[in-house]
Amino acid sequence: MRQAHGQLTIATRRQGLVEITHEVADWLAQQGMADGLLTVFCRHTSASLTINENAAPAVRRDLERYFNMLAPESRSYEHDDEGPDDMPAHLKTALTNVSLSIPVHGGRMVLGTWQGLYLFEHRTAPHRRTVALHVIGE
Repeated sequence: MRQAHGQLTIATRRQGLVEITHEVADWLAQQGMADGLLTVFCRHTSASLTINENAAPAVRRDLERYFNMLAPESRSYEHDDEGPDDMPAHLKTALTNVSLSIPVHGGRMVLGTWQGLYLFEHRTAPHRRTVALHVIGE
């Protein structure tokens, strides 16, 4: 059994979903593991991870609109240290995932035909986000 660790830095331009499937797949391929388990972990409290459809751009737009309705920007939150998008970003992170576990077979992530990995930026300003990667297997 072997394991490998790494990280990606993802530059975001605004609130929304940034597909990271190819970056993660490239990193995984470099590790040379045929079978195992990949963990992808977002090291932030105002961004998250999700697996969702990567074929129709409308899915991303609808997800972004839905989460903005669930946790709208407002001055009514007690926690607003960094502005009106601060607490809604934490709420959106709490409703999604900061960690994903993905099976690896044949050196590739076992994803469905239309599935992609996304970093979900919840802040309105651009950020540089760090995603930790860990694979264990053979």
